[in-house]
Amino acid sequence: MPVETAGRESAAGAPLFIYLSELLGGKVTVAGKPAGRLTDLKIKLGEPFPRVTAISVRARRGKKACEVDWAEVESFGDRAIVLRSGAESKFHRLDVGQDEILLRDELLDKQVVDTAGARIERVNDIHLLVISRDLHVVHVDIGARGLLRRLGWLGNVDRAVAWLFAYRLADKMISWKYIQPLLSGPDRKNLKLNITARRIHEIHPSDLADIIEELDAVNRSSLFRALDLQTAALTLEEVEDPKVQASLIESASAELASDILDEMAPDEATDLLADLPEDKKRSLMKTMEKPAREAVEELLQFREGTAGAIMTKDFFSVPAESTVGQAIEAFRATTFPLESVAYVYVTDKAGRLIGACTLRHLIISPRESTMGALMNPHLIKVEAEDKAGAVTELFRKYKFLALPVVDGAGALRGIVTLKDIMKQELEE
Repeated sequence: MPVETAGRESAAGAPLFIYLSELLGGKVTVAGKPAGRLTDLKIKLGEPFPRVTAISVRARRGKKACEVDWAEVESFGDRAIVLRSGAESKFHRLDVGQDEILLRDELLDKQVVDTAGARIERVNDIHLLVISRDLHVVHVDIGARGLLRRLGWLGNVDRAVAWLFAYRLADKMISWKYIQPLLSGPDRKNLKLNITARRIHEIHPSDLADIIEELDAVNRSSLFRALDLQTAALTLEEVEDPKVQASLIESASAELASDILDEMAPDEATDLLADLPEDKKRSLMKTMEKPAREAVEELLQFREGTAGAIMTKDFFSVPAESTVGQAIEAFRATTFPLESVAYVYVTDKAGRLIGACTLRHLIISPRESTMGALMNPHLIKVEAEDKAGAVTELFRKYKFLALPVVDGAGALRGIVTLKDIMKQELEE
């Protein structure tokens, strides 16, 4: 995403933008008398560019901070805040509501999700827009300039870099509308994500998995719990670290964990459960829906490194006597997720695999044709106990998108997809 910059002054010469670091620690006065120092700014979430609603002031070291509404601010700048006459009577105990945050306490130096770039960033400063006497949060500064500004070194560094290299360090800011705060405290954190999670679901599960793996344990669990059920399941499948997968499912409630496992592809759910302690695994499996539980129980029976251990039970098959029209209607009515839709498998009355056709071939064929007449009976297939290495060689040789897995009697038990075999190869 391109870096956004702006001038510091309006046409009239008044400041147009100001940074949080330029206000923090500034003197707060009322009628020329000191009232304390500014320790924080409070905003109310829910707007695209939230407005500062109150300031936090500490009279002296050791005393608890109080707050006063921003409406009492008469002027600000140059590390000084001037309050209206009579404002001293309107100070009250600092109270942060569920839809409010303190910028310094809850954003500065914290991790945030850049939902446009799908990555984790650290907030070094906060960019505020001045409109009349109001302040609005417009950007977070994630660049080196923000850190140097807070340390008080920015002017000297700018001069040195300009003198040595005729260059100026670039600003690196992200618009507030692309930011998902990930804050401390389970209740506050979940609320912040719920309010601003309108973009989280738009991030690809693979990118979400990368973000989750970068976060600390507390924020990782918070972000995961904020996802809808389907996104959580897809994201968990994409998390590469088995320890992170296990910690996420263990941090969820038993009901939520069970729902997520039901939503996951059976082979992915099986891999995850295999890494959990035996008692946790048994308790989660008891709460799973019967079809998902039975699929997982079957996959857990196979030895690691075999076709059965990496196959999925989510495939589409029809009887040989079905017509093309009936097969298409059955496909439309499918409610469970399909790992691969490249092939339609054809079985006899005993459930034995006897042929297959591509989905494209199915769609373009006459609706009255039978699947037995349409299918290709010459199949490459593997047995559940075949070594994964041998299955890999078949994918390399024939360039399949999926391979059917059968038992000793020839009954279709599952399929190994190209994704499954690639994952197996990467793990090895």
